[in-house]
Amino acid sequence: MPIFPEYESFDGVGLATLVERGVISPEELLETAISRIELWNPKLNAVIFKMYDQARQAIADGIPEGPFRGVPFLVKDLLTDYAGIPLTSGSRFTEDYRPKRDSELVVRIKKSGLITLGKTNVPEFGLSSVTEPVLFGPTLNPWDLSRSPGGSSGGSAAAVAAGMVPMAHGNDGAGSIRIPASHCGLFGFKPSRGRTPSGSEVMRMWESMVVEHVLTRTVRDSAAMLDVLAGPELGSSISLPRPAETFASCLNKPFSKLQIGLMEQPFFPAKVSSECGVAAHKAGLLCQNLGHSVESVSLKINSEEVSLAYVIVIAGEIAATIKRLGGIIGHKPRHHDLERQTAVIRQIGEYISAADFAWAGDVLDNAARHMAHFFQDYDVLITPTMSAGPPKIGQLKPDIFEQGLLEVLSHVPFAPLLRKALEHAASRNFAFYPFTPIYNISGQPAMSVPLYWNKEGLPMGVQFAGRIGAEETLLQLAAQLEVACPWVEKRPLMQRENS
Repeated sequence: MPIFPEYESFDGVGLATLVERGVISPEELLETAISRIELWNPKLNAVIFKMYDQARQAIADGIPEGPFRGVPFLVKDLLTDYAGIPLTSGSRFTEDYRPKRDSELVVRIKKSGLITLGKTNVPEFGLSSVTEPVLFGPTLNPWDLSRSPGGSSGGSAAAVAAGMVPMAHGNDGAGSIRIPASHCGLFGFKPSRGRTPSGSEVMRMWESMVVEHVLTRTVRDSAAMLDVLAGPELGSSISLPRPAETFASCLNKPFSKLQIGLMEQPFFPAKVSSECGVAAHKAGLLCQNLGHSVESVSLKINSEEVSLAYVIVIAGEIAATIKRLGGIIGHKPRHHDLERQTAVIRQIGEYISAADFAWAGDVLDNAARHMAHFFQDYDVLITPTMSAGPPKIGQLKPDIFEQGLLEVLSHVPFAPLLRKALEHAASRNFAFYPFTPIYNISGQPAMSVPLYWNKEGLPMGVQFAGRIGAEETLLQLAAQLEVACPWVEKRPLMQRENS
């Protein structure tokens, strides 16, 4: 079957239009996508399950007449219940787990006409800002093979950046869409809490801080996919109603002047590189040139208390997840089934009390209320997405002392040491991503926009956040930025050398 040489020049909407007009067939698109995966995946390790036969069968059975009919797609191997396909969550513990039915998220993906041809690599249970699981090994960044694409949607980000597919699924519980989007030069949009269905049967994953969407190269693909995924989920208590107008149509509407705040200081203690600050500052100037009002602002939260509360919630949720999966699999995890960090987080989750968990929920709710008050005066807040550019592979692994502590705690959950580990995890983790988690806590929409490349030629995203339910405002602004400062034609060197 002939390969479509212009494949990488089109986004998802563009490819769907070609299929609709009969210019190319879904079969040709699928085989082209497969050829791209076979070319790049041995170098990147982005796709860990290939679903080529299932994809071919889906086309043979008849593709739904959805907006993305025939467009190749990849799903993240975390919180995506796809009947009969492994769902490992990057863990040796769940290596053989296969869900028996599709989640609502997967149902909507299939109805849109997308052709899923694989699953992408993730850190174990999504607990890291880099994608380096022991089970499958690290995913590499197409912009620099010595660096990480970020996490936890690192496999999806690397695949899209390399041109394997025009867009791929991701989920975001602390920045897991926005972090890899920043590191890979992509558009990464986290919708409001409750805008999209949960990926799995658990409807309140991480106390509803996890939100499902995609990573894309273009704004219109993200908007069109939000139209596919958005809408109430049966049984969910946090679902937002479907808006009267489509998100895709809002991109072309007349745009009003926005009141924008610009903040270069992180929400949580961290050393922010000068280049990240420059990226945010230039984004502010660009918005000003587009006619918006931009002013420097400060926004303080009780970072020590909030970060501790966040880690308490995550630890409790991870312990509950592992317990639930153990019931499905039929046994508890053995020592070698979990990575050390995950094992200790599980121990912390089992150690904390119901009172600790309730306290943490109150702290996070108060932080969300504080953020909501700020956005009564501002439509958008600009910050860097990250504190630095893409890290080297292995750079964020625990040092020797931390490894020793983790090893001890994974065997002997000594309560005082667990408390110290809890406090250390809270301060250490947020130093790597001090700008993104607050919007998972508050439930607000936020996006990483690829507006800046550093002196090494590596992408560094800029984060924009808005009020809950105000995806339209952010998407309209992103469309303006895309026209004013185009990024789609910027491709990784490894891709350009083979084009």
